[in-house]
Amino acid sequence: MDTGDLAPVVALADRLFPDHPEDAVHFGERLARGTDLCLSLCDRETGIAGYAIAYPWPLGSIPALNRPLATLDKPNSVYLHDLGIAPAAAKNGHARTGAAMVGERARARGYARLALVAVNRSVRFWEALGFAVRAPGATSAAKLADYGAEARYMVKDL
Repeated sequence: MDTGDLAPVVALADRLFPDHPEDAVHFGERLARGTDLCLSLCDRETGIAGYAIAYPWPLGSIPALNRPLATLDKPNSVYLHDLGIAPAAAKNGHARTGAAMVGERARARGYARLALVAVNRSVRFWEALGFAVRAPGATSAAKLADYGAEARYMVKDL
């Protein structure tokens, strides 16, 4: 992914996750943090058909939605902030492939864990990819609630 992808990525995210809006400036900040961990799925006919936003982050901590990221000294995991696939491109394994690519890149950078917040009843999907539900750190419980009643913090060992 590069900065030229941000406008269509934000537009797709707005369609896929209307209950979890993120301004373009925050997507841009996340891309800058995890440049080689962020991915775009491009379709020749329709343009951006999917994306993954990931960046180094402390394990057990959940970033606030639609807010600037905190300054970190030494993040010890990679946080998969968002992974979305357009309905027309769904059911082709792109989400699994994207998640695997993020994991491979995180491992290549020396990280041993990948974390995320599962939303929209996606826990089973993430469990099938090796993620397990874990309790977030005490200061992150309120942030998890912002992701919705069914949101779950999940971690995968790489």
